[in-house]
Amino acid sequence: MEFNEKLQELRKSRGLTQEELAEALYVSRTAISKWESGRGYPSIDSLKAIAKFFSVTIDDLLSGEKIIFIAERENKSNVQNICDLLFGFVDLMSITLIILPLYPNPVDNYIYSVPLFAYSGLSTASRVVCWVMFISLIMSGAVKVLLNQVKIEKGRKLITSVSVVCSIAAIFFLAITRQGYAVSIAFFLFVLKGVLLFKKSDLS
Repeated sequence: MEFNEKLQELRKSRGLTQEELAEALYVSRTAISKWESGRGYPSIDSLKAIAKFFSVTIDDLLSGEKIIFIAERENKSNVQNICDLLFGFVDLMSITLIILPLYPNPVDNYIYSVPLFAYSGLSTASRVVCWVMFISLIMSGAVKVLLNQVKIEKGRKLITSVSVVCSIAAIFFLAITRQGYAVSIAFFLFVLKGVLLFKKSDLS
């Protein structure tokens, strides 16, 4: 007997509806429906809750192979979520491009390094472009972290794409305007994101 059939049988033996079982297990009714229709398996934590609720063992619900499969799937998902979270934090670190003294500002034949908000070596239009790119990176990082914390998958790929495009644009713009220190930081952050994306895709 497959897991979905066992779950249906156990639920009906208690005279419960899918909604009542969902409330007892603290999951959605959609999740119960999905499991009972054979379109997916619960997480390890949900399996433990099901086994405890019906006073059976996890082995009674699933074969060893299926349990290993679920554990491996969860492990991959957890690592991917960590990569997403770190990706968001890397984007948040783009604030260093604003607050660190990375920009050369000549004053009376001396060159001082100043943060972006005190830098006057760019035209107004160029400064606006810098601010827009850096703020976009910081915001995309904040959104990425938020989506990760509330466990929402929708929109993550779009945010990642926006982040990558903004990073590439920032690197090229800083290189063209000869901001050596700033372009080094931007490139370093971009490499970090590339490593995280590679790690995440390797697990897919």
